[in-house]
Amino acid sequence: MTLDPVFATQLAASADRLFALIDQFSQARVLVVGDLTLDEFLTGQVERLSREAPVLIIRHEETRQVPGGGANAVYNLAQLGAQVKSVGLIGKDDQGRALRSLFEAAGIDTQGIVVDSDRPTVTKTRISGHARQSVTQQIVRVDRKSDELPNLDLQLQLAEYIRQQLDSVDAVVCSDYGDGTLTPIVIEAALSHPRSIVDTQKFLKRYTGATIFTPNLPEAEQAVGYSLVSLSGAADPTLIRRAGRDLLELTQAQHILITRGEDGMSLFDRTGTEQHIPAFNRTDVFDVTGAGDTVAAALTLGLTAGASPWEAAVLGNLAASIVVRQFGTTTTTIDEMKTALQQFLDSAAA
Repeated sequence: MTLDPVFATQLAASADRLFALIDQFSQARVLVVGDLTLDEFLTGQVERLSREAPVLIIRHEETRQVPGGGANAVYNLAQLGAQVKSVGLIGKDDQGRALRSLFEAAGIDTQGIVVDSDRPTVTKTRISGHARQSVTQQIVRVDRKSDELPNLDLQLQLAEYIRQQLDSVDAVVCSDYGDGTLTPIVIEAALSHPRSIVDTQKFLKRYTGATIFTPNLPEAEQAVGYSLVSLSGAADPTLIRRAGRDLLELTQAQHILITRGEDGMSLFDRTGTEQHIPAFNRTDVFDVTGAGDTVAAALTLGLTAGASPWEAAVLGNLAASIVVRQFGTTTTTIDEMKTALQQFLDSAAA
């Protein structure tokens, strides 16, 4: 890919610094408060149509389970080498036990994960099938979740655990997928840390005073209440700029990072500075599932390593450019980031 010439020059000038920051990821201590989800991928071969109903009969081949939702943010941080403590809720079920096992195998501290016997572990089961000589395609998705909030005792238990950990971590990440973990009591405890990174699908104002927010374009539009797209269908730079200012006012954050997919990212701060970061990867994009979690993870680790907000956003952008090349919920590593960064630098120099 050919990078924007101005950005390529900035990247080359910052290369040594960016490599050094990536090398410091393993020193970070991060607490993640999130809606923990288990993503299941069930695949099989289509055998025939059922006689019972006009539906496919699939011969099961494999079931793969990976962390999803807020759990994907946790897992991304761990795969990038950070020391991670997870805070959230799981059900008293097989899915909850599977998610905890995945975390523990990755070296993630699960003491802050509380079992809620009244609610299931949020689980998204994707059922896919294929014929003998065809590609696998998703057929249906089955979600397990509850619309009820956790009881007050559980909310207080989560908040108390968060407060106990604040002095022992370098940052707190709030990964809010709207599944009920991040209630006002829990949010207040999380925002008590001086470095709080918020990735929420809606209701940004609930996190007033956080350090930085990372909304994508639709989330930013929902928060400000107007479209950021021009009549031509493309994102409007003037409207993006206005949204950045409005989001800073709405949230009282120090920074707003609007992620814009193939159009890159736009970073705003309270001094009126605006910085645009082009996408590293606009062509080899196969699946954007979980890319926002990857951005939040690499951004957080950059900030804990002493990166400027621009440097941290570049690292988030770089990490996301790797995971979108793969299907399904996935993560990246320090080595993959360093390799990708060197490839972009080589391409820019050619």
